[in-house]
Amino acid sequence: MRLKELMKNTDAQLICGNDDIEITKLTIDSRKAEEGTLFFCIYGLHTDGHKYIPSAFEKGCRAVVCEREVENLPEGITAVRTENTRALLCEAAKRFYGDPSSKFSLIGVTGTNGKTSTTYFMESVLNTIGRKTGVIGTIEIRMDGKKMPLHLATSTTPDTIELNEIFKTMADEGVQEVVMEVSSHSLELKKVDGLNFEVAIFTNLTQDHLDFHGTMENYAAAKAKLFTMCKNAVINIDDEWSKVMLEAAKCPVTTFGIDSDGDVRAENVVYYMDRSTFDVSLDGKVYSFELHVPGRFSVYNALGVIAAARMLNIPADKIVEGINAIKGVPGRIQNIPNDKGFNVIVDYAHTPDGVEKILRSVREFTEGRIITVFGCGGDRDRTKRPIMGRLAAELGDISIITSDNPRSEEPMDILKEIEVGVKPVSDAYELIVDRREAIYRAVALAKPGDSVVIAGKGHEDYEIFKDKTIHFDDAEVAKEALEDLG
Repeated sequence: MRLKELMKNTDAQLICGNDDIEITKLTIDSRKAEEGTLFFCIYGLHTDGHKYIPSAFEKGCRAVVCEREVENLPEGITAVRTENTRALLCEAAKRFYGDPSSKFSLIGVTGTNGKTSTTYFMESVLNTIGRKTGVIGTIEIRMDGKKMPLHLATSTTPDTIELNEIFKTMADEGVQEVVMEVSSHSLELKKVDGLNFEVAIFTNLTQDHLDFHGTMENYAAAKAKLFTMCKNAVINIDDEWSKVMLEAAKCPVTTFGIDSDGDVRAENVVYYMDRSTFDVSLDGKVYSFELHVPGRFSVYNALGVIAAARMLNIPADKIVEGINAIKGVPGRIQNIPNDKGFNVIVDYAHTPDGVEKILRSVREFTEGRIITVFGCGGDRDRTKRPIMGRLAAELGDISIITSDNPRSEEPMDILKEIEVGVKPVSDAYELIVDRREAIYRAVALAKPGDSVVIAGKGHEDYEIFKDKTIHFDDAEVAKEALEDLG
């Protein structure tokens, strides 16, 4: 595609060079530049893409998009300038890949917790009506039930170019619906601007990412942007931040909840160790659901999917079939089978709200003690560390505080910040930096009737340190610890 076609009817202005050149690739990473590439100079969180124009030029790139004046541009390069490189990138990627998100129904899921489970649940319902479905999210990217072999730059919502490339692949393969997690970062950084969301789902909003957003109000405002770009909105009315989403939505809205009288409401809810049952009235008829994923928060995720499915005109009996067919999500309240008489559960809970929800859910079916293994990620929101410590101490019985992707920080420093919240509540805790040792210790302490909750990493199979990344899988280590008990 010609550069001038990519820039047509945008604010881009030609600074130098020839806008009639052919563009065969888009990138925001100078290391991936080559002949025919259009390099977008993005202001990142830690660097400025304008600094890497010479690097891109050396690799054969002859066209760049800038957001500010650049001195000493390489001779022979074509440069265009825009007010916002990220915004222009969204439009350019959309054009370059042929507006792929308009070729299927796109369902976006946003919220602090529950995004991944909601996408899995939605996929299950769509499968019952024979739809070819794509899923994009934290754990993996799947198309028609098969994992796509992709390595992405970010973990929840792919970057704009990656995302449109994935959409094009899915559209070319005849995918009819795509369900994707939409992070607050992706909304704030304009990664998903211009996409055609048929339905957007809001799960909840609790403290997280304040290192990026600064305040809960800013965090909520970022999430709310999704509801300005969708045709239909599904909102958890029980959440205190739902009012922000409702105000943002300029489209038909369906609410859901358990405590409030939403459009889709769960009644007669019963929680078990391995499932939850509840009733929902749809079109004047009561339908009974048996969700094979435990916990109140799982019921909320199911309700959001039920509401979205109704907006997509999926028959009620098929919705029931799809919800009842769900068998769980990797790393989300994942039970590790054993014959020791106690429960071992791996969960992705890595926020105060996530820890609170998993421990309250586990308490409902635990006869004995709850032993919680958890930590907090390095180089992330530090304010939540003592809060998570306090909640683990209040809602559990024994806390094993350990490492969880310490990144550039000293692991023990993070543990000490968590300990500030634990210490005033309980003296039944231990600080164990090595996560493997911590899991082994928790399993060794467990007695029949107890529950061991290993929180924070869930499906992740790695641990990030300042100088290396190692393979680490909580479920694998838990199984090893159980086997070593004999």
